[in-house]
Amino acid sequence: MIKQSFTYWSFGNRGLTNDELLKTSAEIGYSAIELLDEEHFPLAKKYGLALSAHRGHDSIPKGLNRHEHHDRIVKELEANIKTAEAWKIPNLICFSGNREGLSDDEGAEITAEGLRKAVPLAEVSGMTLVLELLNSKVDHSDYQCDHTPWGVKVVEMVASPNVKLLYDIYHMQIMEGDLIHTIQNYHQHFGHYHTAGNPGRHELNDAQEIYYPPIFKAIRDTGYTGYITHELVPTGDVKAALKEAFDMCVKSLS
Repeated sequence: MIKQSFTYWSFGNRGLTNDELLKTSAEIGYSAIELLDEEHFPLAKKYGLALSAHRGHDSIPKGLNRHEHHDRIVKELEANIKTAEAWKIPNLICFSGNREGLSDDEGAEITAEGLRKAVPLAEVSGMTLVLELLNSKVDHSDYQCDHTPWGVKVVEMVASPNVKLLYDIYHMQIMEGDLIHTIQNYHQHFGHYHTAGNPGRHELNDAQEIYYPPIFKAIRDTGYTGYITHELVPTGDVKAALKEAFDMCVKSLS
């Protein structure tokens, strides 16, 4: 059964105290919160919220596609894997880094090489390193993992069940569209999902172009039982935005 989560960075510090935010989300029915500052982990536990994912390493632009970053990133991944193991966090988010003139073929090979260095510990700990697909048009200029086929190529080169893609629906609507077809074709390589409305990364409502109900159904129909995480930035009331996204997903899957 699919579980729902939300990102702390996009909902936190927007009119609610952390206690109010986590208490409200638990009352709505959320199972987890994501990208929460480590100092607030005990608060999530207080309200029965799991931690659906955490950042595996620092820096989106300076990522795995450069050999000179591998030592730093592997050390950060090793430390965060231990934290994730202690707090039962199933996913650690990883980033390709920016192209900076690097060809896509070479970037894929180097990214896969970097992930392979962290795979043994991830496999022992039973967690998944999820390489995030981001758009390079609006939010992350020059980011290399900006198309699904490129990310799939990296995952296939690593060839570990503990390395998958984070399929961010908002970002991939900007870069590719064809969302349902992509989910159906590549779902075996997707370990985690993010949502938000486009344009603007706001609510999943009729003011934006993505119609989410059939997308949620497509994810369910692949047999996926992990988390769908709402990474939207509310334009108004935070509680209303949390509930609207949650209820839409539940209704779509009922």
